[in-house]
Amino acid sequence: MIITNSTLNDIPEIFRLYKLATEFQKIKFPDNQWPEFSEKLITSEIREKRQFKIIIENKIACVWAITFNDAQIWEDKENNSSIYIHRIATNPEFRGQNFVQKIVEWAKDLAVEQKKECIRLDTCGKNNVLINHYKKCGFNFIGMNKLENTSDLPIHYHNADVCLFEIKLN
Repeated sequence: MIITNSTLNDIPEIFRLYKLATEFQKIKFPDNQWPEFSEKLITSEIREKRQFKIIIENKIACVWAITFNDAQIWEDKENNSSIYIHRIATNPEFRGQNFVQKIVEWAKDLAVEQKKECIRLDTCGKNNVLINHYKKCGFNFIGMNKLENTSDLPIHYHNADVCLFEIKLN
């Protein structure tokens, strides 16, 4: 297993994994699915070295993105000292390998390197399966929040209740 930055050549596979994840969300979580993300967003994340992948057997097994500020989602809880994990999408060939836990361990190392105090993530809607999964991966469930200003966020955040999660580092 290798964790590395995604490249521009990975864009078709990233979008394939997003599409598969959205189809899975429609079955498992019919109240909330990802929208179609723009290629401009993904390209920007790749160029800024904020889009990552797990490689197993020369295949992309999982992708995700990070940011270092998420004020529109975290609002008054934004602390400017966190790594925010977004859009984890797993290749169905590799489901069940607990990639969230592997991403958390990777993010802890990155947080130390970047002198960050927390690892954070969010999910839209009250999804008890995901809440429990993220808690098992070490996140504290901060609670739900109705976002006030979503104008610059992807459409699935508009008028959504968002679950917030955090791991505080020592």
